[in-house]
Amino acid sequence: MREPFNIYFIGTAGCGKSTLTAAFHEYLDNEGIDSVILNLDPGAEDLPYEPDIDIRDWIKLSEVMQEYGLGPNGAQIAAADLLALNVPEVKEVLDKYDTDYVVFDTPGQLELFTFRESSRKIIESFGRETSMLCFLIDPMLAKNPNGFVSSLLLATTTSFRLGLPMLTMVSKCDLLSAEEIERIEGWSSDYQLLFNALADEVTSAQNQVSIEFLRAIETATGKSGSICFVSSETMTGMEDIYALAQNIVAGGEDVEPR
Repeated sequence: MREPFNIYFIGTAGCGKSTLTAAFHEYLDNEGIDSVILNLDPGAEDLPYEPDIDIRDWIKLSEVMQEYGLGPNGAQIAAADLLALNVPEVKEVLDKYDTDYVVFDTPGQLELFTFRESSRKIIESFGRETSMLCFLIDPMLAKNPNGFVSSLLLATTTSFRLGLPMLTMVSKCDLLSAEEIERIEGWSSDYQLLFNALADEVTSAQNQVSIEFLRAIETATGKSGSICFVSSETMTGMEDIYALAQNIVAGGEDVEPR
């Protein structure tokens, strides 16, 4: 049986991971492609979708708090590490699905997935060779040069930490004007434009730090990066996610749906 392809939606709290998870699942369904949603956030409430597999069936944040005598933040960290211990059972359930894609909704706080060693173990368990990351940038951060650089730094760090092919995207792009989208596209495709935008800002310590961060990103990645824009409201960008996934798994050729 062919292994499914895994897509992990990652980003800061409030960037729209869960709604995009639901939207991309809907997009695949409309294209006649089978997919499974796997929720990896034990602290999630009021999800905009019905997960096919839910880590909350194994780990409940309230129970972690009670068992270990932890507050909400400590329980989130403990639960993130407990995820890895439950992966074999979760994988056993997932293996019962004959599906093309597994769409992972990761914990709301970025650091709980990106910076925990347990996440690397989770990725290995579900299959590194058949996985990609989708890093969501909050549109309100992307609108200004300093915010955009800090978001790029988080994206670059996530890519380095997890070591998977990654698509960087600005979420909720329906909240941006056409002019703002054009400006962000320019910054991402030509870092010199972003350097210029930072230089045009009122001189501050933050600007100087952002310039140094951007130089480090340019050195680490070797070039300006492409970025796409997605919206769960208008379904913009869904084809970009699918295209990269197909390029990774089948060299750009459409995989025959199951």
